[in-house]
Amino acid sequence: MKAGSNSLDDFYKEAAAFMGKDITDLLPPGIQNEVGHFNVFDISQTIRDFKKKNIMPYNRRDYYKISLIRGKNKAEYADKVIEIKKNALLFATHKIPYHYVPSDDKQSGTFCVFTEAFMVKNKSGVILDELPIFKVGATPIFEISDKEADDLQLIFNKMKEELVSEYEYKYDLLRNYVVELIHRGQKLQPATTLHHTQNAASRIISLFIELLERQFPIETPGQRLELRSAKEYANRLSVHVNHLNKVLKESTGRTTSEIISSRILQEAKILLKQTSWTISEIAYSLGFEEVAHFSNFFKKHTKMTPLKFRD
Repeated sequence: MKAGSNSLDDFYKEAAAFMGKDITDLLPPGIQNEVGHFNVFDISQTIRDFKKKNIMPYNRRDYYKISLIRGKNKAEYADKVIEIKKNALLFATHKIPYHYVPSDDKQSGTFCVFTEAFMVKNKSGVILDELPIFKVGATPIFEISDKEADDLQLIFNKMKEELVSEYEYKYDLLRNYVVELIHRGQKLQPATTLHHTQNAASRIISLFIELLERQFPIETPGQRLELRSAKEYANRLSVHVNHLNKVLKESTGRTTSEIISSRILQEAKILLKQTSWTISEIAYSLGFEEVAHFSNFFKKHTKMTPLKFRD
């Protein structure tokens, strides 16, 4: 899934491909007339993807996702593995990378996707990234009982019914349902953590590389690299920066900063050769505060200036 503003579009392309439908069949009626975006799906609609890949990978996305998942699963974060025996309520944000791995074929449930812009219109003044459930370092997955799952399913059912209704204020009502799900989640206790030390290093490396690659490609001059330092990546992965550095050094022979710099350099070369952006625009999009800083970085690694490389 590509980074930036196309991420929601790509979600629909992938979903349509998995379900064998046209994208227009998946879009909610009238949503184009609203600020932001909202939709709701049955997990059974995407079950073929579970069976084919046996994993729900983290994607860098500009939207949020709340899932009610019924079935035996495990969620893999950089610093922990959480096993779900029966039912789970999962909150997904682009800030917390994870892998969700179904452990059997009996997968069902419902999920909704929505953008920050959709929730901004909520009169309660909810700011998603300030909520405990969406903060970096949180454990946004909860194991729930059959009764709790049934109660939550009723909320998702109301969402599905409202989405196709002709009620003038249906999106206000849908926002309230989302807020209710969030508060239900925040009242729950996080699921039990299982530490699998033998797999911890490979899991951290996998999620780090995936998180790094999800920062790219840079598609417009106005798009700016979100994460640049080793500490920023460590924070997203909820591990200490020294531990992240140690794991990567032992596995790849390179430090975290060296791997990040190498990927930024690769993107810089692509932008210099394949776009007509100015050096200043490229420097900004890659997170450099000054053009001189970008030029020094580029020259240090290539022995030539960005302009000379482009020519």
